[in-house]
Amino acid sequence: MNGVQSHKNVLSRAAEVEDLIDAVKGLIIPFIRSADEAALQKSTGQSHVSIKDVPSNGLVDSFRPGELVKKLALDLPAGDGRGRDGLLQTIRDLLKYSVNTWDQGFLDKLYASTNAVGVISELILAVLNTNLHVYQVSPALSVIEKQTARTFANLFGFTGPRAGGFTCQGGSSSNLTSLVIARNALYPATKTGGNAGHDFVLFTSAHGHYSVEKAAIACGFGSRAVWMVPVDASGRLIPRELRGLILRARTEGKTPLYVNATAGTTVLGSYDPFEEIGSICREFGLWLHIDASWGGPAIFSARHRHKLRGSHLANSLTVNPHKMLNVPVTCSFLLGPDLDIFHRANTLAAGYLFHNDAAVSAEDGAAAPEVWDLADLTLQCGRRGDALKLALSWIYYGAAGFERQIDGAFEQAARLAGLIAQTGDFLLVSENPPPCLQVCFYYAPGGAAGLAQDAAENTRRTRMMVEKLVRRGFMVDYAPGERGSFFRVVVNCQTLPETVDGLVKALQEVGKEVVVV
Repeated sequence: MNGVQSHKNVLSRAAEVEDLIDAVKGLIIPFIRSADEAALQKSTGQSHVSIKDVPSNGLVDSFRPGELVKKLALDLPAGDGRGRDGLLQTIRDLLKYSVNTWDQGFLDKLYASTNAVGVISELILAVLNTNLHVYQVSPALSVIEKQTARTFANLFGFTGPRAGGFTCQGGSSSNLTSLVIARNALYPATKTGGNAGHDFVLFTSAHGHYSVEKAAIACGFGSRAVWMVPVDASGRLIPRELRGLILRARTEGKTPLYVNATAGTTVLGSYDPFEEIGSICREFGLWLHIDASWGGPAIFSARHRHKLRGSHLANSLTVNPHKMLNVPVTCSFLLGPDLDIFHRANTLAAGYLFHNDAAVSAEDGAAAPEVWDLADLTLQCGRRGDALKLALSWIYYGAAGFERQIDGAFEQAARLAGLIAQTGDFLLVSENPPPCLQVCFYYAPGGAAGLAQDAAENTRRTRMMVEKLVRRGFMVDYAPGERGSFFRVVVNCQTLPETVDGLVKALQEVGKEVVVV
């Protein structure tokens, strides 16, 4: 061998990745392009594309679960794998039978497709494949998360020296984390002793997200500990009702703990009156959490940030850039005015993991040094670098770019509400213009008299029309109401005016198929 070592096990991972990326690129680019092409036809009220392996309407080919199980025919090999060809065929099938959220017709949920920067951010995170639990293994991503969270927190009025936040797995996880922090911060003995001696009560809007009840269950309070506060005609929590419920809870010997206010409710998109709620929370010593998962990014807009007036009064705030800002799912931040409080509430000794001196006991109350091992702030240990998704998008578009996108989305939501009101065939449930990006309405051919007296009939109409819209390349949602289920259409930052026009046209046409006047 002449002293030269043989290299039989030479790695070729870079070449393998390059080959697969090139191959997959040939599948995902046509998938995205089909949505761009279908957009040209949306104004007609329907769309059709002719690209191979792409749904005929560009949005989705719908099948029942049983049918889809047969069509996908997913086979996980017990022996040797199927290699490159098997992988690409599975990806091809996955794209073929999935909803294309890049399509303009996807107006169903509080999110839509990501964008070019989002795709790149996911690729970078996949390449790094690191865990943001300790700084040692994720130094750059830890710095990015800390700085992004601090800058984001500043927008909401959290401007103190310890303001900031971190990411969680989603809005529900952020809300749960806020509740754990609230209990452990306001009642430190519960961190080691549990809830014994306290019959805690949590307050949330009647239109609040169900994750508050899930969090109550997880914390051992039980869902009955969540008291729903009545809302006004606009869907906003009524402060005097909140105050009355707090007094009632105290009279009954319970411990009022936490108020969940909402910035952009799930159905109507309402923003609660945070200044008044904050005043009440301070009066009674309650933790104020704002669930701004959906409506929070309006803080970037000079036109709309007034809806978040009073956010600086919150002890914690959840906001999900993966919704209104179109960064990839999931990206959820829990922000607050003082990370020392977050840290004391969640830190636990784990010498096998945390090797720095950032930990401080909850008992001594001393201000902790800057925490760089981010898992010591959260309920998680395994943590993905979700903050990078917002950071790269922020770098690419800038705050001004976000503002233009958000303002454009609000304009299209207002445009849709206006058109719906003008047709004479629908009854708006949401305000005109709507407070956020949802437009809610009933189908009522010919006006108010056309609304069915029977709630079940209105629900039937809505559901049938929703199904028929999918065939035309539009996917919208519906929600229960006093007069049956109504439409809930969610505009996003990439929605074009032609899409809005086409949706209204499609609604009128499928309505005539469902209801014969």
